[in-house]
Amino acid sequence: MSKLRILVLVHEALVPPDDIKKTSEEIEFEPWVTEYHVISTLKKMKHEVHVLGVYSDLRSIRSAVDEINPHVIYNLLEEFDGEALFDQNVVSYLELLRVPYTGCNPRGLILARDKALAKKILTYHRIPTPKFFVFPKNKKVNRPKHLEFPLIVKCLTEEASFGISKASVVHNDEKLQERVEYINKKLNDDALVEQFVEGRELYVGIVGNYRAKALPVWELFFEKVDKPEKEFYSNRAKFNKKYRTKKGIKTGPAELDPALEKKIFSVCRRAYKVLNLSGYARIDIRLTVDEKIYILEANPNPDISATDELAMSALHAKIKYKDLLKKILSLGIQWSGSTK
Repeated sequence: MSKLRILVLVHEALVPPDDIKKTSEEIEFEPWVTEYHVISTLKKMKHEVHVLGVYSDLRSIRSAVDEINPHVIYNLLEEFDGEALFDQNVVSYLELLRVPYTGCNPRGLILARDKALAKKILTYHRIPTPKFFVFPKNKKVNRPKHLEFPLIVKCLTEEASFGISKASVVHNDEKLQERVEYINKKLNDDALVEQFVEGRELYVGIVGNYRAKALPVWELFFEKVDKPEKEFYSNRAKFNKKYRTKKGIKTGPAELDPALEKKIFSVCRRAYKVLNLSGYARIDIRLTVDEKIYILEANPNPDISATDELAMSALHAKIKYKDLLKKILSLGIQWSGSTK
């Protein structure tokens, strides 16, 4: 790949500091670790890299595009003006500017960010996903008969396990009401309630536009618990070092029968296609003891840090981090050309 002028869009609070004196292990738990990994790697690849911190002003993006005239924008924004759902609007704006960008297109973001809408589409296409129901804010909590305990209560639109804790899994109507009210009132979001599926938690990275390539299946392990099939990726499980050590939490390649792995790849690529995703995404699934596959959610533009699941899965397939970023850049440029 020839040298490119790249404008990297990041949240203004996640612009990595210029002078970093921490070890790679210490950086791992910094909020700007992904931005640091991407920016530093692009610079090592000899690209001309410009970083723009964004919060709520689209004019800054337009000014930077006019001034820098980038070949491509590396989009690391996951929200705009504090709203997770607004990231799709930023990408729509980039399309209006006719500037190539990495990651998912706005249509795919709209479909996947609303977990209930995504699950309706998956169900229509007969792609298995847990039974669910949405409890909007300011509505009475009445559990539909088709939802049987245990259930897990999530935010409808938030990402990165936001709002998910041990209390999210409920076993009776009283606890269900308490957790739905917590999501509605404390976190100010509609509540997505779905059947809690016991089993292995797996992640499948998908890279591509019209031809999607599945990366090796990655698994979440709880090595120091008696019943790992009842565990799930809560906020503490992701970000609390002491909690992760206590429960022996780690991720790594999943050991699967080749036929089952092939089936998982097929299901995840179908989900990627019907949700109109592009660029790269991570499909989260649960695999039951009798090998039933349930898609929990599709995550367009997932964490792309060098040590997160997608990049580690790519490395397991002998795709180095810089080559993964190179592929994502190429896909962004190709997508722009296909939509003009």
